[in-house]
Amino acid sequence: MSEARIWHGGDLDEARQLFPQAPEPWIDLSTGINPIAYPTPALPAFSFERLPSPTDHRDLEEAAAEAYAAQSVANVVAAPGTQILISLLPTLWPRSRIAVLGPTYAEHAHAWRGAGHEVAEVSSLDEIGGADILVLVNPNNPDGRTLERAVLLEEAGRLRRRGGWLVVDEAFADFDAGETLVPVLPDNAIVLRSFGKTYGLAGIRLGFAIASESMAMRLRTMLGPWAVSGPALAIGRQALRDREWRQAAGTARAGDAVRLDALLEPVADRPLRGTSLYRLLESRRAPDLFVHLGHRGIWVRRFQHDSELLRFGMPGTEAAWKRIVDALGTFAVTQKA
Repeated sequence: MSEARIWHGGDLDEARQLFPQAPEPWIDLSTGINPIAYPTPALPAFSFERLPSPTDHRDLEEAAAEAYAAQSVANVVAAPGTQILISLLPTLWPRSRIAVLGPTYAEHAHAWRGAGHEVAEVSSLDEIGGADILVLVNPNNPDGRTLERAVLLEEAGRLRRRGGWLVVDEAFADFDAGETLVPVLPDNAIVLRSFGKTYGLAGIRLGFAIASESMAMRLRTMLGPWAVSGPALAIGRQALRDREWRQAAGTARAGDAVRLDALLEPVADRPLRGTSLYRLLESRRAPDLFVHLGHRGIWVRRFQHDSELLRFGMPGTEAAWKRIVDALGTFAVTQKA
């Protein structure tokens, strides 16, 4: 029997199938992608017409090393999105025991299991036992749980003593980067960083692995030449060096998170959780709210493992904020009726 389809955010085709009468345009809050994208520069024609050069590729990795505070550019590997890295990592080891700290982004366990590894999805670090490889997301998706750097270093040390590895997905760390492992990266750890989520440019497909030089070389070899497109190289290196934009965007999204929490709190059964790019609502009324919002053209992220959870990304315009305020207001009225 094939494994059940993994639900992801951003699938407006599904939204339109479920709610065919919903008003357009849809407001897609189902992803954790920055709704206000980095302003893409005008690109020269040759970035589309020629194969990317090794110099351009290295320049991108140097920009990423600077942005993420990596120890060396030799530790940074550019890839066409972090998803391809999630799929590649399980092929680097023979059949092993994998602990995935969850609930979290489902593609991690799916990828390791699909490559033939023994996968246990655990709810705490106390449950990892004798796992050979520990995989976790920090900050976690979808609840925003953050593990301190000292805890990660301790776990890496434990794993090293038995020849094990630590894989940390920091896809949402750019705006909440206090505990990033990158500057003090152990030699048995691999960190993944996403470009598209922070910069609102998921469509250009760009992400990075940060690892020891030997592991980085293995990943580069597996990705092969020209792994990143010319347009992605050009946009990525400019954006990654634009610290002022990143800082301003992080401040703005943190403010949006506070604003969204205030709107969702009346529906919540527990305090809102998450990061600057998404908020997680836990409520016994979540299934009804999902349908209510869908009929009004607002698409939010639901979860296979828990029907009482909904994840909300940040609205990108004042018009979107108004539609959300209006929809939540009418939902409150229907709940009182």
